[in-house]
Amino acid sequence: MCAGPAAGFPAWRCGLLKDLLALQALDLRIETLKGREKEIPKQKGKFEIHRKRLAAELEESEQRCKDLALEQRECEGDIEQRQAQVMKYDRQLLSVKKNDEYQALIHEIEMLKKQIGLKEERIIALMVEADEAKAHLAEDKKRIADELAAIASECEKIDAELAEATQERERLEEQRTPMAGAIDPSLLALYTRIRRAKKQGPAVVPLRGDACSGCNMMVTAQAANEILAGDKVLSCRHCGRLLYHDGDSVDLTD
Repeated sequence: MCAGPAAGFPAWRCGLLKDLLALQALDLRIETLKGREKEIPKQKGKFEIHRKRLAAELEESEQRCKDLALEQRECEGDIEQRQAQVMKYDRQLLSVKKNDEYQALIHEIEMLKKQIGLKEERIIALMVEADEAKAHLAEDKKRIADELAAIASECEKIDAELAEATQERERLEEQRTPMAGAIDPSLLALYTRIRRAKKQGPAVVPLRGDACSGCNMMVTAQAANEILAGDKVLSCRHCGRLLYHDGDSVDLTD
């Protein structure tokens, strides 16, 4: 845990703070951009779900047309089989001698013809359903194509947003090296250690009243007085962040 000057950390004069705060502002912006680079691609997740749903809808609509066509072929095949059976029974009628056998064949022929009639009626109904299914499929294809085009457009916007964030981050990272080189090495090293320890957020924060604005813990009266005097930057003994007074007594513009 970092402490103030009494624990071995030097107190830097506020004249050095301008460059450090500028570097921190740059680092925080880079940090924000890195976060955006991770989050922006996640926006595509909902579009992938939408694409899968549209694909399932189209598959269902196509399958409906296939099922109707298959049933129609099966009906036609059944009709052919029954017609062949009717022809067979018709030929047998010519050679039948007994009346009961004759009547039995006539009954079978009538039953087959009724079944053929039912199948023919079903084929007519299937043809009507197939026409409706094909029309519905055509509508689905157009609608889904339009929705997929809209999704592609949104994904392009997301890709452009990601590319913009990446380009800005890379540009800022190029600026960082000369900025960091202008800062006192020992101050920069401490700043870097604090940032690594805190993972995210500022490493340099202003004093708020008698408390560190980074951890909201109270600082000692001596440390507060030294910071408020406006000529020193100290480390918070609780969280290790660098503390400064951001009042009128600290001039960061010179």
